[in-house]
Amino acid sequence: MGVFERFLSVWVGLAIVVGVLLGSLMPGVFNLIAGLEYAHVNLVVAALIWLMIYPMMLQIDFSAVKNVGKKPKGLLLTLVINWLVKPFTMAAIGWLFFRVLFAPWVDPNTAGEYIAGMILLGVAPCTAMVFVWSQLTRGDANYTLVQVSINNLIMVFAFAPLAALLLGMNEIQVPWNTLLLSVLLYVVLPLVAGVATRFIWQKVQRQQAQPLPVSYLAERCKPWSILGLLTTVVLLFGLQAPAIMAEPLVIVLIAIPLLIQTYGIFALAYWLAYRFKLSHAVAAPACMIGTSNFFELAVAVAIGVFGLHSGAALATVVGVLVEVPVMLSLVWFANRTRHRFA
Repeated sequence: MGVFERFLSVWVGLAIVVGVLLGSLMPGVFNLIAGLEYAHVNLVVAALIWLMIYPMMLQIDFSAVKNVGKKPKGLLLTLVINWLVKPFTMAAIGWLFFRVLFAPWVDPNTAGEYIAGMILLGVAPCTAMVFVWSQLTRGDANYTLVQVSINNLIMVFAFAPLAALLLGMNEIQVPWNTLLLSVLLYVVLPLVAGVATRFIWQKVQRQQAQPLPVSYLAERCKPWSILGLLTTVVLLFGLQAPAIMAEPLVIVLIAIPLLIQTYGIFALAYWLAYRFKLSHAVAAPACMIGTSNFFELAVAVAIGVFGLHSGAALATVVGVLVEVPVMLSLVWFANRTRHRFA
């Protein structure tokens, strides 16, 4: 992981400051951007989200799915944590903090939006960044690819129904048409584009004297992905500037349950991996996949479903802020406890 990626939270923090300052100084510009919508999808944000997601989808090789039968315990652990545990614990923790513990400081409507943003983070398992965590823990790269590929296939079909179920359980109105459109725009189409690009690239490179792998193309696209992320953060916090300036502690209130959820899920997954007697090269990446989030997708759907000015969008961006330092701390812990595994 390069220096820029390693300090991603620093750049996100700076982007937040820039966004709040610009939003306070030039609110008209941000309101103009917010008005560029079609079918409840902001066109500017859609372009930025594609910049974020497309390079990640290039790394997904669905031919790896044929290896799904190898080391099934690690895959089972990932699927159980991602789809049967994490979404529900995220919804429960969000409800506990914003409906009970933080209720005196957050009005009910805004609390519902924060919970919605947390739910969207919880039902979006990590894709690209998990390759970084796998590498840093000396994980089995091929097995990590299998796990990520399977999760992406499931996400195409499970994301919208699971998000709708949990949002409905928290008495949050679910606009199904916008939710399904968001899944089509930010999951299905980028996946198809990534697979098509891989196929064309590999076909062209086979004719070259020194063929280049798809990872070469993905690395060239990575700066655009980070640029899209940081620009989206500036835009979101620019739009949220008035609310943040009025209640600056809101970022802390959102971060607290997210931190508890992240460390709690990792502890459960790591304990189960130890009980399953998984090798560390499989256990560490499996737990990282179950712990981290596909925050790019969560941000996109929060904007599409609830709007650019919503608390849901703000909650998903706070997820970006805490993701990298938390995951790096878990990488450190996993490496320090390697000797406890087979």
